Amino acid sequence: MHCFKLLGQRLSNRDFDRQITEVHIRVAILKRFTALGTPLTRAVA
Repeated sequence: MHCFKLLGQRLSNRDFDRQITEVHIRVAILKRFTALGTPLTRAVA
């Protein structure tokens, strides 16, 4: 839960390019959390 609170904070960098990088990192973290929480389903023949 603590990680989600950190992801919701404002961007800390003033430089625009670094803000873009920071957003990319946050998106990658959220995608990883989503992938970990998604169940794998298989069809039973």
